[in-house]
Amino acid sequence: MFYFNRKYAIRLLKRGAIPVVLVATFLYSCASVGTLGGGDYDEAPPKFLKGSPSPNELNATKKRISIEFDEYLKLDKPQEKIVISPPQVQQANVRTSGKKVLIDLQDTLIPNTTYTIDFGDAIQDNNEGNPLENFVYTFSTGERLDTMEVAGTVLNAMNLEPIKGMMVGLHADLGDSAFISKPFDRVGRTDSRGHFTIKGIAPGEYHIFGLQENDQNYFYSQPTEMVAFNDSLVIPTFELRMRQDTTWIDSLVIDTIVERQYTHYLPDKLILKAFINNKKDQRLAKSERTTSKDFTLFFTAPADTFPTIRGLNFDETDAFVIERLTERIDTLKYWIKDSLIYQLDTLQMEVSYLYTDSLKQLVPRTDTLRLASKEKPKSQKDLQKEQEEKEKEEKRRRERGDTIKVEPKIEFLSVDIYAPASVDVYDYLTLTFPEPVASFDSAGIHLQQKIDTLWHDVPFELQQDSLDIRVFNLYADWKAGESYSLQVDSAAVVGIYGRFIDKQKKDFKVKTFDSYGQVFFNISGAKDGDFVELLDSKDEVVRTVNVENGRADFYYLDPGKYAARLIRDVNGNGIWDTGNYEQHLQPEEVFYYPQMIEFKANFDVLQDWDLNAKTLDLQKPDDIKKQKPEQKRDNNRNRNNNRNNNNRNNYRR
Repeated sequence: MFYFNRKYAIRLLKRGAIPVVLVATFLYSCASVGTLGGGDYDEAPPKFLKGSPSPNELNATKKRISIEFDEYLKLDKPQEKIVISPPQVQQANVRTSGKKVLIDLQDTLIPNTTYTIDFGDAIQDNNEGNPLENFVYTFSTGERLDTMEVAGTVLNAMNLEPIKGMMVGLHADLGDSAFISKPFDRVGRTDSRGHFTIKGIAPGEYHIFGLQENDQNYFYSQPTEMVAFNDSLVIPTFELRMRQDTTWIDSLVIDTIVERQYTHYLPDKLILKAFINNKKDQRLAKSERTTSKDFTLFFTAPADTFPTIRGLNFDETDAFVIERLTERIDTLKYWIKDSLIYQLDTLQMEVSYLYTDSLKQLVPRTDTLRLASKEKPKSQKDLQKEQEEKEKEEKRRRERGDTIKVEPKIEFLSVDIYAPASVDVYDYLTLTFPEPVASFDSAGIHLQQKIDTLWHDVPFELQQDSLDIRVFNLYADWKAGESYSLQVDSAAVVGIYGRFIDKQKKDFKVKTFDSYGQVFFNISGAKDGDFVELLDSKDEVVRTVNVENGRADFYYLDPGKYAARLIRDVNGNGIWDTGNYEQHLQPEEVFYYPQMIEFKANFDVLQDWDLNAKTLDLQKPDDIKKQKPEQKRDNNRNRNNNRNNNNRNNYRR
C-alpha cells in the first residue's frame, strides 16, 4: 500500500522532484478508484501431501488417521458425505486441524481387514470452498489390501426417483437373517444422482442391500426404514480396459493423445429399488374426539375387518355412521347419531380389534377408551349473554311497532358442488357434504340441457362414492359443446343431525372435442393387467387406463406436457404395491416413458414405447425429477466470472 505524505511531497518540490510526486499522486488516485482483486479466484482443490498411516499401508494399528494437505481446510457436511468402511457402530470423530484432517476411530480395528474412508467432496479449501472430489483413503490391518469395487444406483421403487444419502451395504454372510441382525461388512452412500460405489471389497460372493436407516446400527431393525435388496448374488470382478488421455496446447488445439490401460471393476450398473415394507405391526395408535358429535380411531396398519365397539356408559346399538378416511381400514371416523350420546362429556367404551403380538401373530385384543370432547362447550355466561341479546332485539322490535315476528335464522346443511364452468366430456359432477347424509331425495335433483332456447330434462345417474360416504357422484352422457344446468331443491338432502340444504343451482358448459388431444401408446413388453398412469409436470396422476393388447389409449386430454409410467399390477388390485423383505417380495415393477409428451389442441400422438429400451435409472424424464444432480463446480466458475467482470468494470471507472 502506498501512502501519500503531504509534507514529504513539499520537501520534494523544494528539491525539484516534481515528477516523482506526480507519479506517486497518480498511483494513489488510481488505487482509490477500485482494486483489481489479484486475478481469478483459486479453483484448485487441496492437494494431498502425506498421511499416517500412509496410503495403502499394510498391518496398520493406529486408530487415529491423520491426512495432510497443502492448504487450510474445512469439511462440508462430514456426517452426510464421509463414509467409513467397515461401518463404525460407534461414530468416528472427524475434524480438521489447520491443513490436516483427523479421524479418530472409536470401534476396535478388525484384524486382516481393508479400511476405506470415502470423503466424497467433503474436503474443501478454507478460502474458496473448492472441493477435493472422490478422495478415498485406504489402509489395511492385515497383509493384503482388498481393491475390488461395485457400483450402481438406488431408485425409489414407486416413482424411480434417485435417492440421495442412502446407505448401501454388502454382506458376506448369505443368510436371510444377516440383514436384520448384523452390521454391513462394506458400505457406500448414494450421491445426488442416486449413484453409489462400495470400495475395498475382497473377492467372494455377497448380498447387497440399501438401507435408509434411522438408528445408525447398519442393519434393518425398524419397519419404517426404507430398504432395497437384490435377488441375485453380487460377485465382484474386474477387467482391463483402454482409455485415451488427451493433452491440449490450448482450448482448440490437441497436443497428444495417449492410450492407457486401466482396471475397471464390475458390476458397475446395479439397480436397487427402495421401498418401505408393507408389513407393519397392527395396533391402535391413537384415538381422538375433536368434536362432540364424532371420534376417530387410528390404527398403524390396515385390517380386513372393522373393530367392534361396546359402550360402557351408552348403548352402542345403531349409534354410529362409520366413515373410512383412507382406502384401507386403518383410520375410521365414527359419527354419533344419537344426541343423548354425543351430549355426554366423556364416552366410555371397549374397542376390540386384531393386534400383532410379540410373535408377530394377529390376536384379539380389547382396549378401554375414555374420550372427552375437545370442543369447548358454551359457558353459562355465554348462554346468558345470547339470551339477553335476543330479549333486547325483541324489545327493539316492539318499540318500532313491528307486528311481524322475526323467525329464527335457519342453519342449512352446506354442500360443495363440483360443477366448473367448463366441464370435460368424460367428467362427472360431485356433491360433498360436511356430515353423513340421512336422506337423499333424487326427485329433488334436476339436470337440464339447453336445446336452442329451451331447457330439457336429461337422464343421469346418482351414486354414493364407494370410498367417501359424504360424497355423491352424478354421471350423465354429456354432449360436447352443449350447455347444462344442475338444480337441487331445498330439503332434497338431509344430514344425520336434521339440517337440510338450501336451494342450489349450477350452470356449466361441456368442452368441445376440438379443444382436446389424444395420446396412444404401443407398448413393447407390456402385459394384460398392467396399467398406465398419465402424469403432469409435477409427476402427479392425471388419468389411468388399463393396458389391452399392448395398447394404452388416452382420449380427451387438455393440451400440455405429460409424462407416463406403467405399473406391472401383479395381483390385479389396480394400485402399486410395495415389497416385503421378510417374504422376499420385491415391489411391483414401474417403468417410465423416457420423454415428456407435448401436444396442442386437436392433435393425436401415436407413440411406441419399449419398456426395456433403457435401464431404469435412465427412464424418468429430468423435467419431472425432484432429486436433481448437484452442480457445484459450475457455481465456482460463475462466481469467478462475476468477479472478473466486476474487476473490469472498476478498472474502466
